[in-house]
Amino acid sequence: MKFLDQAKIYCRSGDGGDGVIAFRRERFIEFGGPDGGNGGRGGNVEFVAVENLNTLIDFRYSQHFRARKGGNGSGSDCTGAGASDVVISVPVGTQLIDDDDRELVLADLDRPGKRITLLRGGDGGHGNAHFKTSTNRAPRRADKGWPGEERWVWLRLKLIADAGLVGMPNAGKSTLLSVVSAARPKIADYPFTTLHPQLGVVRLSDTQEFVLADIPGLIEGAHEGAGLGDRFLGHVERCAVLLHLIDGAAGNVVRAWRTIRQELAEYGGGLADKPEILVLNKCDAMTPREISSRRAALQKASGQPVAVMSGVSHEGVSAVLSSLWPIIQEARAVARVLA
Repeated sequence: MKFLDQAKIYCRSGDGGDGVIAFRRERFIEFGGPDGGNGGRGGNVEFVAVENLNTLIDFRYSQHFRARKGGNGSGSDCTGAGASDVVISVPVGTQLIDDDDRELVLADLDRPGKRITLLRGGDGGHGNAHFKTSTNRAPRRADKGWPGEERWVWLRLKLIADAGLVGMPNAGKSTLLSVVSAARPKIADYPFTTLHPQLGVVRLSDTQEFVLADIPGLIEGAHEGAGLGDRFLGHVERCAVLLHLIDGAAGNVVRAWRTIRQELAEYGGGLADKPEILVLNKCDAMTPREISSRRAALQKASGQPVAVMSGVSHEGVSAVLSSLWPIIQEARAVARVLA
């Protein structure tokens, strides 16, 4: 299935049904009186987050959603039928963004089953029975139904993952994801092999598992649109911790680390403030002396410990994954308290 993380759609709720003018006429009843019923309510437009979706690709082919009008009232003081609501299913993690103000988040469907009503249907108009008074026994007035609401909105998907893999192109992110989970991302020896985020479930034990996201490689200027990074940096906003992979065999590891850190800071969204596990990857392609010197340089530049591993030989992978778990546990505990 193709991956699509943003889409623009048009939504319109239903108009209310019209009230009617009607009079009761029965044999042997001299003064029947008005009995025109009210119109029914128009349908709402609602969104619900579901777990079995992970892309917005369906909205590439279906972009207009309209709810039906409510039924008109009728005689015998009968109210028109209310129209059914239009319920739009979206992946968990979808945000609804205002089309006029792209910074305005209308709703954030960040939990399975979360539902919001974006547009409410119009109320039904009153029939003439509503206007009967002691001084107006035979009103000949009925109201039209109230119009529904309409707007264009952007859907923006931000994947729900516990940890996010970040790094330069060819840092070994996809290889690691394929090793530690059942995900099968495309792996090749050229930049930008990964063209969209990939998710994998990492199982440490029977009671310890988390979701790991592989984000397409970042390059300098990613926050301004260079490469693919500006499109996908938003997917790591929800991650509790970043697993920053540095290609140890590529040479200047300090520059690679600083480039990614700069892009995270420039993008904003709190990415630069997230906990980070720094890993020198591809140790199988380096000599012990190169590992030692490059690890020391990274530790000096970052001021934090640097793990060493190889996604190909699996060396050090378990230790790196285990270091993520306490941070993820703490983030989940905080989320439960705030929920």
